[in-house]
Amino acid sequence: MGAVTEATGTRRRPTARQPVSRILRITGPLVEMEYTSGIAMYDLVLIGLAGLPGEVVAISGDVVTVQAYEYTGGLAPGQTALPQGRPLSVRLGPELLGGIFDGLLRPLSGAGDWLLPGAQRAAAEEHTWSFSPLVTRGEKVAEGQALGEIRDAGPVPVKVLVPPGGGGTVEEIAGTGGQPRDAAVAVVGGTVVTVGSLWPVRQPRPVRERLDSHEALDTGQRVIDLLFPVARGSTVAVPGGFGTGKTVLLQQIAKWCDADVIVYVGCGERGNEMADVITELSELQDPRTGGRLAGRTVTIANTSNMPMMAREASVYTGATVAEYFRDMGLDVVVIADSTSRWAEALREFTSRTGALPAEEGYPAGLASAIAAFYERAAAVTTLGGDRGSVTVIGAVSPPGGDMTEPVTAHTERFVRCLWTLDRDLAYARHYPAVAWAGSFSRDVPVLATGHRAAGDPAWARRRDQVGAVLAEADRLADLVDLIGIAALPARERISVLAGRLVREGVLQQSALSERDAYCGPEKTAALADAVLAVADRCHELVDSGVPAASVEQIDFGPLLRAREDTGPQDAAGVAARREAMLARLGDVQP
Repeated sequence: MGAVTEATGTRRRPTARQPVSRILRITGPLVEMEYTSGIAMYDLVLIGLAGLPGEVVAISGDVVTVQAYEYTGGLAPGQTALPQGRPLSVRLGPELLGGIFDGLLRPLSGAGDWLLPGAQRAAAEEHTWSFSPLVTRGEKVAEGQALGEIRDAGPVPVKVLVPPGGGGTVEEIAGTGGQPRDAAVAVVGGTVVTVGSLWPVRQPRPVRERLDSHEALDTGQRVIDLLFPVARGSTVAVPGGFGTGKTVLLQQIAKWCDADVIVYVGCGERGNEMADVITELSELQDPRTGGRLAGRTVTIANTSNMPMMAREASVYTGATVAEYFRDMGLDVVVIADSTSRWAEALREFTSRTGALPAEEGYPAGLASAIAAFYERAAAVTTLGGDRGSVTVIGAVSPPGGDMTEPVTAHTERFVRCLWTLDRDLAYARHYPAVAWAGSFSRDVPVLATGHRAAGDPAWARRRDQVGAVLAEADRLADLVDLIGIAALPARERISVLAGRLVREGVLQQSALSERDAYCGPEKTAALADAVLAVADRCHELVDSGVPAASVEQIDFGPLLRAREDTGPQDAAGVAARREAMLARLGDVQP
């Protein structure tokens, strides 16, 4: 296995201050060892001769329980374990952007079939970064203030900040030039500041203030931005059974949302799906910078064939990376696919400990663990006074599509938005298969205020009207199945037609379309307004005596094709098609 990387600590010789413990028992990822003075909960432990990374999760009398983050084959009772005296931490630095890492933030690029942590660490240390100072010697700085900037790490400038709890007079500051990752670039109040820094994954980074965000995250997906929007710094769960399009939807959000940095956590998913994500991100042009989208993405790949317990750490690793960039005043999105696989790791370890399980074998603290993860999301004022945000989007994979299973049920309690994927919509090839009847957004009231302030006072009314059209069409669908469309009154037949126009003309969106994979806010509003105006005109026609069958036979193709025939931002083109469609309806006579 070799020595572990800087992400989990460096293997050192035992000293008088660093006691050595003896392994008592090994069962899968669970390792029990003797208690020695100074060991605390969540401390990092290097296990066996290979120095396998592990974390203290329980202390009972003279026995310490450790969850190992590597394969424990070959370990035996009597071998040594080396407590590190500090919590499990990851190395944060400019090398993160564009990188691919495992659940402990060890680089995977060039790792081959088996991870070689020592070689990976050496490769990371060889790189130098172009540092530009932003302060001068003798200047007074506070915690969270930027000391310098690194502009060659990717499309997003990476700032070197005064660490939390620091501040004072700048005693030394490096000049412009290349600096290694672990180089000291400043001395502030007697504290040495380096380009990169360690941070415990389970400890949220401090902020000055948590804020109520009135700004929506633009995902480019109409069904979300129109009906179930999410605020910057909010939380989302995306539950859906196999084949409903979770991974494609999350990939679309990673590609098109207007965040500064994307942290994509592949938590226990299939390796081929993770490979597809990495390939597409590396090939896709970033619409914001013109470079590669992967340049502002941090990919944490902990797939189903990797050590299971590393999944448990991977979501906290992703949150820590996101907070690192958030503290620079950036908007960050964390996409975790999927939290169900993460919960399965918790269940596996609980079964090893012999603890009394809760529902379906999950640990009794499952709800608390889910809440602790989603609580890392927030819009904040950083220690340096900037505004930043972390938005968390977590996929949930309920077995057999059972939305009442524990992970899904607990997650719904703690998130602000729920985008439920419907199997019937997916089988009908309606994508994204977000069920409007089974989804919600608790961010709508604050976002409506934000839209009014931004000059779109009709946003809430438009959303309510689209929702009402869909609800009425769903109500009539069962009647249509029973008695047929011809038996309905004329006005209700038009309501069914309006529901179809909304579904096909607005909510459907092809991830493979060059023009329709992303849709800007103005075009989304124009499409919704166009369909609502046409539906209202159809109602007026039947009220004036035009037979419903005559209205149903009108060719609505130009309206339905407007989403594909116009560019992602072409609201004017949609408006022109709307007027043409209304003019055609104006020629219909009773």
